[in-house]
Amino acid sequence: MAKKNHRSNYILAIAALGLVVSGVLILWTASLRIPALEDISERKIDQSTKIYDRTGEILLYDMSRDVRRERLAVENISPYIVAATVAIEDKNFYSHNGFRWTSFLRAVLVNLSTLSFSQGGSTITQQVVKNSILTKDKTPTRKLKELILAVKLEKILTKSEILSLYLNEISYGGTVYGVGEAAQNFFGKPASQLTLAESAYLAALPKAPTYYSPYGPNLSELGARKDLVLYEMLASGFISEAEYENAKKGKVEFKPRLNTGGIKAPHFVFFVLNFLAKRYGEDALQNGNYKIITTLDYSLQEKAEAISKKYGVINKEKFGGENNGLVAIDPKSGDILMMVGSRDYFDTEIDGNFNVTTGFRQPGSTFKPFIYATMFKKGYTDQTILYDTRIQFAANCAPDNFTTDDICYAPSNYDDRFRGPMTIRNALAQSVNIPAVQGIYLARVSDSISTAKSMGIETLNDPERYGLSLVLGGGEVSLLDMTSAYSVFANDGVRNPYNPVLWVEDLAGNIVDRHTPAPRRVLPEDVSRLITDILSDNTARTPGFGANSALYIPARPVAVKTGTSNDYRDAWIVGYTPNLVVGAWVGNNDNRPMEKKVSGLVVAPLWHEYMEQVLPKFPIETFTPPSPEDLSELKPVLRGDWTTGGIHSILYWVEKDNPRGPIPQDPSTDPQFQNWEYGVKLWADFNKISP
Repeated sequence: MAKKNHRSNYILAIAALGLVVSGVLILWTASLRIPALEDISERKIDQSTKIYDRTGEILLYDMSRDVRRERLAVENISPYIVAATVAIEDKNFYSHNGFRWTSFLRAVLVNLSTLSFSQGGSTITQQVVKNSILTKDKTPTRKLKELILAVKLEKILTKSEILSLYLNEISYGGTVYGVGEAAQNFFGKPASQLTLAESAYLAALPKAPTYYSPYGPNLSELGARKDLVLYEMLASGFISEAEYENAKKGKVEFKPRLNTGGIKAPHFVFFVLNFLAKRYGEDALQNGNYKIITTLDYSLQEKAEAISKKYGVINKEKFGGENNGLVAIDPKSGDILMMVGSRDYFDTEIDGNFNVTTGFRQPGSTFKPFIYATMFKKGYTDQTILYDTRIQFAANCAPDNFTTDDICYAPSNYDDRFRGPMTIRNALAQSVNIPAVQGIYLARVSDSISTAKSMGIETLNDPERYGLSLVLGGGEVSLLDMTSAYSVFANDGVRNPYNPVLWVEDLAGNIVDRHTPAPRRVLPEDVSRLITDILSDNTARTPGFGANSALYIPARPVAVKTGTSNDYRDAWIVGYTPNLVVGAWVGNNDNRPMEKKVSGLVVAPLWHEYMEQVLPKFPIETFTPPSPEDLSELKPVLRGDWTTGGIHSILYWVEKDNPRGPIPQDPSTDPQFQNWEYGVKLWADFNKISP
C-alpha cells in the first residue's frame, strides 16, 4: 500500500512540475511581442563586419556603410520577382502558417547532433523574423522564439505584407538590401519593371550573395542557380513552358558595380569577402560583426594602384593593352600583400570590376621554369645541351615539314632566330622556345603538370589536352596562382599557400580564428635554387634582353621571368627576391591581341618601376646558390659539350627518363629521334659544321 501511495505522489509531483513548466512556457510565449510594422521597417544595422589592412588600423571596407534600401509595397514590385522568390525560397509559402514541421524537425536534429545551433527554419516568414525582429545570436531559445514569432506574424499580417517585409529587408550582396535597391543597382530600373530573367537572377542571390555575386568569379554558378529558379517557377505553375525556355535562353546585362563609398583596395576586399563566405557561410559574414585583419600592406597597395593607372594609359597608347593587374606575395608566409585586379576598379569601359589576377589566361613562357625544374629533378643539369633549330615535333609528320596545324607542330622563337646548341641555363634565361619544347618532351607533360600543381597551379587538370605546347603557355592559369607558385622558387622549394586573412575578431575583441601557416616542401632545395640562380643570372640573360633591360635591378638580386601568349593577347612577368614575389599582367579583358611586342617591352617597365619603389621597404636578402656539382664524370651532353662524339640531338645520348644512365643502344626507338636529328643536321649543314 505504501509503495502505491509513493508512486501516486511521484506521478502527482511530475504532473505538478509539468503544469508549472507549461505555465511558464505559456506566459513566456505570450510575452513575445511582434513590433509595430513601422518599427520593423525602420530596423537599423548597428554593427557590421569590417575589413582592415594588416596593421588593423586602416579600414578597407565596412559592410554596413552606405547601406541602401528602398521601401516598396508588393504592388510596386514585379510579380516575376515575387513568384521567383517564393519558388526558390519557400514554395509552400501560401499554404503554411509560418513554419514547416519537416524543416523544423530536421533543424532540431542537426542542432542537437552538432551543438552548433546554426540550423533554422527556412520559410520566408521565419526569415523575416530572423532578419527583422530577433537578434543574431545562435541559441536554442532564439530558435524557439523564431518559431513562435513566425506563427504570430502570420496571424497579424497578410502574406503580401510578409513578402513585402522580406523583399525589402533581404541582402542582395554588399550594401544592397531590398529588391528595389537591387533592381536599380544591378539593372538600372525600378523593381516593378524587372523581367522574368532578371527576376530569376535576383532571386538566385540571397542564398549566398557574395558567392553568387555577378561581379565575382562564380558567374557560371550564378547562371546555373538562375536556371534552377526558373525550373522551380515552372514546377510551381508560376510560369509557362514557353516563358521558361525564353527566360533560360535570354541574355541579361548587369550594370557595372557602383562606386562603393569609402572602399579601399576593392578587388582585394571582394576577394576576401568571397574567401570568408566560403569559410564561414554567408549569414555569419553578413551578421557576424567581425573585425577582419587581412594580410594587405596598404602602403604597397597604394603604390601598385598608382603605377597600374599610369601604365594603363601608356600601354593602351603604345601597345593596345588597356588593362593590367598586379599581385604581391610574401613567399615565407603566403600572405597576399597587394592585389590590383585592374587599372581602375570603377572604369566601366575596361570592365574594371573584373579581377584579372584571378581570371584564367595563357601564361606564355612564364610556364617554362616548371618544365626545367622537372628536368632537374630527373637528373638533367643546367649545362645540358639542347638545340635551337627547326624541328618538327609531331612524330607522324615529315622531318622537313616545318608547318604547324592540327596535326603537325613546329614552333618558332619570338625573334625567328635559330641559335644552335644552347645550355639549359642560357635557353631559360633568354626564353628561347624550341629548346623548351624539347625540354617538356624530355620531362614529360604529365610530370611537368604534377610539378606545377604541387607548386600551386590549380587549373591544369587534363594533361591530354595540352601536349608539348604547354611549355609555351598552352594552358590557362591565374596571375595569383602563378605568383604563388613562383614563391616556391623564392622560398627554396617550400610552398606556403596564398592567404588573405591574418585573424578574425568578434565584437568583444576575442580572436575567433587565426591563420595557421602550413609550409610544405614541394621541390628539392637545390632544384629550386638552381632555377633561381638561372632567373637571376643577368649575364646569361643579356644576349636575349640586353645588359640593362627592365628585368635587371642593380640594387639587389632579383630573379624574374617574362611570358607572351599566342597572338600577343597576354604579357606576363613574375619576379622575386627571397622576401617578395610580384607578378604582373598586361592585356585586354575581352582578349583582343596587342601589338606584336614581347613582354620585356610591354609589362616589364611596369613591374620594374614597382619593384624599384617597394624593394627599399624590405631588408636586402641574397639568394642561396645551389650546391656545386662535379659534372666531369657525366656524359658530355650533360656538361655542356656538344662536339665530343659527333653532333647529335640529346636523344642520341640519353634515355629521357634516365639521363644519367647508359647511352641508348638504339636511340631510333624514341619516336622523336629522327625529327630531332634532322633538325640538328640541318643546322650543322647550314653553318658548315662537320658532324
